[in-house]
Amino acid sequence: MVQADTRLHAGDTAPAAATSGAGAPRPDGGAPRPDSADVRTKGLGGGSVGLTASAVIGISTVAPVYCLTSTLGPTVGEVGLQMPAVFLAGFLPMLLVAFAYRELNQAVPDCGTSFTWTVKAFGPRVGWMCGWGLVIATIIVLSNLAGVATSFFYLLLGELTGSTAVAELDGNKPVHVLTCLVLIAAATAIGYRGMTATKGVQYALVGLQLAVLAAFVVMAVGKARSGDVAASLGFSWSWVNPFAVQSFGAFTAGLSLSIFMFWGWDACLTVNEETAGDGKVPGRAAMLAMAVLVGSYLLTAVAAQMFAGIGERGTGLGNPDTSDNVFAALAHPVMGTGLGVLLFVAVLASAAASLQTTFIPVARTVLAMSTYRALPESFARVHPRFRSPGRATVAAGAGTGIFYAGMTFLSENVLIDTVYALGLMICFYYSITAFACAWYFRRELRHSARAALVKGVAPVLGGTMLAAVFGKTLHDMWDPSYGSGSSVFGVGSVFVIGVGLLVLGLVIMAVMQRRSPAFFRGEVLHRATPALVVED
Repeated sequence: MVQADTRLHAGDTAPAAATSGAGAPRPDGGAPRPDSADVRTKGLGGGSVGLTASAVIGISTVAPVYCLTSTLGPTVGEVGLQMPAVFLAGFLPMLLVAFAYRELNQAVPDCGTSFTWTVKAFGPRVGWMCGWGLVIATIIVLSNLAGVATSFFYLLLGELTGSTAVAELDGNKPVHVLTCLVLIAAATAIGYRGMTATKGVQYALVGLQLAVLAAFVVMAVGKARSGDVAASLGFSWSWVNPFAVQSFGAFTAGLSLSIFMFWGWDACLTVNEETAGDGKVPGRAAMLAMAVLVGSYLLTAVAAQMFAGIGERGTGLGNPDTSDNVFAALAHPVMGTGLGVLLFVAVLASAAASLQTTFIPVARTVLAMSTYRALPESFARVHPRFRSPGRATVAAGAGTGIFYAGMTFLSENVLIDTVYALGLMICFYYSITAFACAWYFRRELRHSARAALVKGVAPVLGGTMLAAVFGKTLHDMWDPSYGSGSSVFGVGSVFVIGVGLLVLGLVIMAVMQRRSPAFFRGEVLHRATPALVVED
């Protein structure tokens, strides 16, 4: 290993909590690994998040109930009864990439996650673009979640009051945008107050979601098995056979939907500098979150399919009129008039909880990029009382509000197509991070079977799968019919937006290279290879 140079070079300014020659301290107070010698502490509230809280943050960021109500219908429309099989197939690349995150976190525990790790593997420019992909994807998601939370808020109010006029307030653009901005401001305020406030809210909201899903599964299966539901189906193991999907095109379309149902689990890792216990806790939390998610998705998919079938009428999951909100159609038939309202509450809680926790990865990534001078250093300020990246959190909230309000009043088609472009960003930074793991640990791969598997084979397979989805999505986006149907000079607007956001990242990176050349010369955060570590 080449020992990292931790000296501050001419023109460098150490952040409030700068690196020491020994490296960033681990959350448990143990000795840092030598390969993280140039990783800087940032003043975050260490020891404020345990294993359970970290896993809850990962689950919440994914928004499982919202993902299910908006994805069950479209997935059935693509693959029919093989929906559970496609959910499993979408879980596989995410699981493989999760191994990469776990191993990189143990070696380099830094809240910049993908940005920091990719810089150390591939250098500052690739790392900067990887960080940009995460930041811009999260801003898009935050905007979408704010809109979703607002829509379900008025839908729930209409359900509780029995008034269609109240439910239709969501269609009033000024009212909708104002409500969105209030929700964004509330989520920003909670995030600003640090992890203690965040995890308290999340325990309640995630607990509610999982409890309502469990009740839905039990009641749906019970009614389906009773024989009293005309459209009900008996369970078949063929539902988990991906080879039974009618065509490869249908499989890839369903796979694209299922992959993005798991996005957000990596929020567990962005709180690694605030996690109590040893350096393995964030990785364990990510694996726990993934297990809860895939279990919830499979059980709910099977239960919904058994109860409603895949027909295109009534409560059938294949009904195009209800595909964007399946739980709204199934709430009362499955859970009854009284308990059915809980399903509406759970969807709102899912979107609201995810809106709040999704600030965590973007704020901490911006904090890390600023600490290493890849972004303006003003964003590296940590609130002295709450020990949170206050300025970065406020900037993310302001950017989200401006983006959503501007796009809503300017052109709803642009807003829709921006959400469709999200998949490109997700595959972009996940796949780069996975490949970074294999390259970073390349000297360790021949020293044990475990190292070869979890640091090499699994990450490369996961990264390759997501890179393939990236390529397929990029190809499909060229067609103007993809997304809202809009086009620019005959090219689909989703393609223009997706590629345009990546090009915008290159432009901002060029500007930062002129303002902060030390980072781009590798003088602040070093490209490195870890020392060999004996496996336990």
